Parts: sequence; structure tokens; C-alpha cells
Amino acid sequence: MIAKEGRVILIPTCIILIIGAFAYFYLDNSFAWLKYANYSVLSFLLFSLYFFREPNREVVNLSDQMLSPADGKVVQIIDIDDPEVGSAQQISIFLSVFNIHSQFVPIDSKVLSSEYFPGKYLMAFNHKASDKNERTSIAFEISNGEKYRVKQIAGFIARRILNYMQPNQKVVKGERLGFIRFGSRVDIVVPKTKFEINVKVGQKVKANLTSIGKFV
Repeated sequence: MIAKEGRVILIPTCIILIIGAFAYFYLDNSFAWLKYANYSVLSFLLFSLYFFREPNREVVNLSDQMLSPADGKVVQIIDIDDPEVGSAQQISIFLSVFNIHSQFVPIDSKVLSSEYFPGKYLMAFNHKASDKNERTSIAFEISNGEKYRVKQIAGFIARRILNYMQPNQKVVKGERLGFIRFGSRVDIVVPKTKFEINVKVGQKVKANLTSIGKFV
């Protein structure tokens, strides 16, 4: 299955490839550079098909657990002060170009706010990216009143963050949260004293499958 966010890249690329192939054969191979240009476009198309893949993945049945909102690798767990959550811990997940780049709601929640911040394009594994890079920040509240935050952070290559969350919207675990095109980072901010983290730095996680932890 191909993510819908890939259409804006895949469709034009297919059209360019078809035109290039037609031109190469129509011109009786007179322009050799067209062959190599077509190879380049084909390579980009194959890479894009791989990048925008989205497996049909069911949400694991762990009702009290917060699931990972993204595929990737946990690269940092630190203490921070968050204006919405208060004294908190931030779990940072790095997404390479080989990971699935869709993000999902980690637990049944209500959206409190959804903000966009322009910024730099540092490498996503650079921890300064959390506060310096282009990003969105979505604050959520669960049924017992506890709050958490998910941040979508652009990387060095990424230039487009798609965020589908709207204030006052009620969302369920596994619902599509958004998408980041190419390498990126996702941060989850949870209350320090009211959340038990299940993951550790260096661990690989999968959206809708891996438990990040639970509220206590």
C-alpha cells in the first residue's frame, strides 16, 4: 500500500518518466543523455515507491498503553519543562529515510492545541533539532485529564510536515496524525511523575505496535 501523501511526488514522476521514455524512443535514440536521465527518474521513482510504502498494520490491543506514534529508533530520553505538560520527560524517535513516515495517535485523546513553528533543517538525529527545526507541536489530553504532547520535526532533507490534528478534535489510538516527507524526528512529551516509560535509548519502535509506556 502507498501512503496518500506520496501522490504529489509519485504521479508527476511517473508522467515525467513516460514522457522521457517516449521522447527517447521517438527520437530514435539520437539523444543518449535521455537514456541516463530516464534511468535517474526511474531510480527516484523506485526510491519514492519504497519511501511512501505504508503496510496495512492493525493497532495492537493494549488498552492502557500509549503506543509509539512513529516507526524509528529511540535516540534520546530527557527531562524537560513543558508549558502544557509541566515537569516532563521527552522521548525522541529518529526516522531514517528507510522508515515508514506516517504518524499515528498514540492513545485515545482530545486535541488541545496544534501549532506550527518555522525553523532550521538540522540533521534529525541532532538533539538541537527538537527546538530549532521546522516542527509542529500537538498537545493532547486523555480521559483522566492527563496531558501529553507529540512533536513532528523536519530533518535535513524533509521540507514538508503534514499535520491532521485540529483543536477540540477527539481522536482514537491508531488514527492518522500526520506525515513527514523524508528523514525526520518525532518527540513524545509525557508527565515525569505520572507516566511509566517502557522504552529505552537505542530501541527500535514501530507505530501502533510498540508500547511507549502508560499513565500511572
